[in-house]
Amino acid sequence: MDDRKSFEIRPGTGDDLFMIAGVLVDTWRSTFRGLLADDFLDGMSREEQAVRHARRMGAPGVCYFVAVDPSASEIVGFVNFGPGRGKVPDDIHEIYALYVRAEHQGSGIGTALVRSAARHCAGQGAKSLFAWVLAGNPNRRFYEKLGANAVETASIWLDNKHYDQVAYLWEDITLLLKQ
Repeated sequence: MDDRKSFEIRPGTGDDLFMIAGVLVDTWRSTFRGLLADDFLDGMSREEQAVRHARRMGAPGVCYFVAVDPSASEIVGFVNFGPGRGKVPDDIHEIYALYVRAEHQGSGIGTALVRSAARHCAGQGAKSLFAWVLAGNPNRRFYEKLGANAVETASIWLDNKHYDQVAYLWEDITLLLKQ
């Protein structure tokens, strides 16, 4: 018997911002506890994240997809993506954020969100897709299972500390779409 819950992937809208923010805050707290300081995680607010994502949602080329649990009309995951930031060729797009609530991880939602983003990016002319992931993220293997390769490292400044991060690249986005 398959106990996976059904879910719907659809474009995210401004009406979804508070639920998107809730997914982000809850997921950071469950995933990064022990990696990031407790006071930093506990100080994250849905309101601040909703404002942050409202700004991001309005940026040129940035898109959101959300995963909705239709039985509860609740957003349980999201991906946001668009043109690569920094000195990245135009045909390489970036996943800026991908989060799925802990109780829904392993259900196929993350994969469906990545593939939805990849399909959209390919339609916009992207040949490749990448995502920055904290090096200490216990879910890094997810990207590798989907065929991404670790191609670069850098550091990010969070809570007045440097943390290592890894760039995962799907060099040929069409391979991701065929899976």
